[in-house]
Amino acid sequence: MNKVIPLAEAAGRVKHGDTLALGGMTLYRRPVGFVRALLRREKPPGELTLLCFTAGLESDLLVGAGLVRRTRTCYFGLESFGLAPMFTQVAMAGEIEVVEETESSLAFGLRASIAGVGFMAGRGWLGTDMLSVRPDVRTVADPYSGEELVAFPAIDCDVAVIHALQADPRGNCVLGGNLAVDRELALVAREVIITAEEVVDKLTGSVDVSGLAVTGVVQVPQGAYPTSCHPLYPVAGGELMRYVESCPDGFDAYLGEFLTATPAAD
Repeated sequence: MNKVIPLAEAAGRVKHGDTLALGGMTLYRRPVGFVRALLRREKPPGELTLLCFTAGLESDLLVGAGLVRRTRTCYFGLESFGLAPMFTQVAMAGEIEVVEETESSLAFGLRASIAGVGFMAGRGWLGTDMLSVRPDVRTVADPYSGEELVAFPAIDCDVAVIHALQADPRGNCVLGGNLAVDRELALVAREVIITAEEVVDKLTGSVDVSGLAVTGVVQVPQGAYPTSCHPLYPVAGGELMRYVESCPDGFDAYLGEFLTATPAAD
């Protein structure tokens, strides 16, 4: 089945109030091109729940544009380039709901959803204050040993967007180095969009994500820029510094340039 669609059509599959998962890790292989298309919609969807293992530039753009109501991530920032300025501003002002997550809560929650169960138990938060800030996360007794465990609730999402090095028209794709939780996101989302640097007729070698779960494939060259897409191009440090220095006061001007720009790797 040929699943190749235009970028605008892929962005149109995100609906108001959806949980939107963005793949990649920190400043590597983030679906920036998709975010640009989403923001270019005549009426971009609002009240989104943003689900990321780690959130970076692409997520900060959505927050700054006012599309995000809730975030679920264990990290939101720009690594060595500093804080994510728009997220920091609205989070400090209490204008966005921040669901506290850790690597373990996200990993266990996604695995529970994949397994088709309501929770997955682990020891991750025992002895910490995380349970006090997440009253929805409960503890259970191991039915065999009686040991107290944390019951991490299942996590699912409406749309997951994953940027890849290569994909074929059926949705099979090669991600490259750091897989983060992209494979898991592809298994729990209702819609799975693959944006790829290149769409080829046939992939050679092994694939990282099977096309069975994929609902749309889009060729988006330099679709991760200014984050990196190793080995094709590195992080564009100059552009990230320009963003940090522009925000928060100059966010609207930066966003206007971002929406009209054609990305070009350094």
